[in-house]
Amino acid sequence: MTSKQRAYLKGLAMTMPSICQIGKATLTAEVTAGVEEALAARELVKISVLQNCVQDPHEMAQILAERTHSQVVQVIGKKIVLYREGKDNKKKIVLP
Repeated sequence: MTSKQRAYLKGLAMTMPSICQIGKATLTAEVTAGVEEALAARELVKISVLQNCVQDPHEMAQILAERTHSQVVQVIGKKIVLYREGKDNKKKIVLP
C-alpha cells in the first residue's frame, strides 16, 4: 500500500464510527470473527480499544491484521483502522 492510498483510507476512516470494541477480554476468537465479518462487508474497519484493556493497541492491530489477512492503516491512541481489499466484483472502496 502506498502512502497516498494510506492517506486516502485515513481520510475515510475519520468520519466513520467504530464498528467493534475490544475490552478486558482482549483478542478472543469472537472478536476476531466479528472483525473478519466487518472487513468482508465494509473493507475498512475502525476499532476502539477500551480503557480496561491492558494490551498495547499497536500489538493488537498487528495480531488482528495477521489473523484477518488485512493491513493496518493506522493506530492512533486507542483507535485501530484496518483495511482489506474486497473481491473483484464486490469492491466498495477504490484506491487512488
